[in-house]
Amino acid sequence: MRDRLTALLRRGRDGWQSFTPGQRAVTIVAVLALAIGGYFFATWAGKPTMAPLFSNLAASDASAIVDRLNAEGVTYTLSDGGSTINVPSDQVYNLRISMSGAGLPASGDAGYALLDKQGIMTSEFMQQVTYRRALEGELGKTIEAINGVNKATVHLAIPQKDVFTDDQLAPTASVLVDTGTKPLPGGAVTSIVHLVSSSVEGLEPGAVTVVGANGKVLSSSGDDDTSPDGPAGKTSAYEQRLNSALQRMLDTVVGPGHSVVQVTADLDLNATETKTQTYVADPAVPPLSESKTSEQYTGGNGTPVGGVLGPDNIQVPNGTGAGGDGTYQQSTETRNNAVGMVTETKKSAPGAVKKLAVAVIVDSSAAKIDEAQLQQLVSSAVGLDATRGDQIAVSSMAFDTSRSEAEQQAAGEAAKAEQGRLQQKYIQMGLIILALLVLLIIAAISGRRRRKAEKAKLSEQQNAALEEMQAAIEAARAKLALEGHGGIGGAHALEGAGGPGEEFDRDGRFRDITQMVEKQPDEVAQLLRGWLADRRG
Repeated sequence: MRDRLTALLRRGRDGWQSFTPGQRAVTIVAVLALAIGGYFFATWAGKPTMAPLFSNLAASDASAIVDRLNAEGVTYTLSDGGSTINVPSDQVYNLRISMSGAGLPASGDAGYALLDKQGIMTSEFMQQVTYRRALEGELGKTIEAINGVNKATVHLAIPQKDVFTDDQLAPTASVLVDTGTKPLPGGAVTSIVHLVSSSVEGLEPGAVTVVGANGKVLSSSGDDDTSPDGPAGKTSAYEQRLNSALQRMLDTVVGPGHSVVQVTADLDLNATETKTQTYVADPAVPPLSESKTSEQYTGGNGTPVGGVLGPDNIQVPNGTGAGGDGTYQQSTETRNNAVGMVTETKKSAPGAVKKLAVAVIVDSSAAKIDEAQLQQLVSSAVGLDATRGDQIAVSSMAFDTSRSEAEQQAAGEAAKAEQGRLQQKYIQMGLIILALLVLLIIAAISGRRRRKAEKAKLSEQQNAALEEMQAAIEAARAKLALEGHGGIGGAHALEGAGGPGEEFDRDGRFRDITQMVEKQPDEVAQLLRGWLADRRG
């Protein structure tokens, strides 16, 4: 083993000495590049995956948690201005349990946990203040659970109840939300309003004010739009739906950004109910009761009195004669039929359109359009009715596009800068990879050349050694022949023949000697040195 190691070191030294100065410089640079690349790769591969331990931390809690992590020797990183602490992902849950056991973060005690710290000597005022603080803390933590809300602070104004006063003041609330750079959608604002109003007794949704971290009022007290089911909310939703539909249609006709539409609706939000009763008799149904009354009279012989007045008021004798008979008949029939009653109730849902007003402005520089045709198209789209007083106005004028062009130019420059930065980054990475590939190729070519040179040198050494060995064998054969030692058997042993009369197998011996030199170079060299020394002697 020691001899092999010595031979290997000797080969490496001989190969290094056979290099030209340029090959040595390239080899050194390639080895250094591979070592540096391997170091960075090992550093990147050995870096643990980080996951948030706690986020939205107060400064005091972040400081206490960092001190404890330093004491335990845990690797961590800070983000979001120090409010988020990241630790290795495989230690997140264990560290959370450990921090919770140590009472961290301490700001978690801002909720109902405050009620646990009250003593028997706490005054009624302090109890009310503590209850309000606990309720505010719980509401703040609940609102922070909504997607998009980073931090939430709730303030409640709950008037003290007085048993001697009939008119009690209603409670109010204000909410401050921090959403970062992303705006909070309107649906989330409505959810926050109803969440707070439903959590406080007697608090109406209209008495909740929501303010963003930038100072913008998202929902103010008394704003009817906070409730989508309210009158203003329904009207706004209807107008928004018509605006969106008309805007999509106009964008298809004149192109996006070349038209503006505004719909104003007057809705009847009163719910009405109408009841109608109708009595219906079915002739096919037999009557409930039926009665008949019949009268008949027949008179006797006698002289009738008087007669009929004729012309000139002269009485004319009765035409029936003096001896006529009188007859009288009368019949009465009464039926009580079954009468059905139909009661119909009609309820009209709120939301009927009382009046619509539509205004459309088209960019005159974008396309030439027929205003009358566009007006007819918009009227049909929204269902305008002139009998109820609906109005529509279509105008064509030039738009001021300087702001949009400036924004597009700024966005294009930002995109171009970002693209340039990415291209520069990719170019740098490509150059580094290309340099490594070039170094590897140069190292491979140098190694191949070195191996060829070593093989050529080894082949020359082997040929020289073989020639010397053959010369030594010939000399030994001559010496044995002259001295008579070994006889024919010795000569045959040196020749390697199977028996007398066979020719010397030069090629076979050459292969055997070559294999011997490759497998045992040191022993062969020592043997040759001994033979050469004997030959010289």
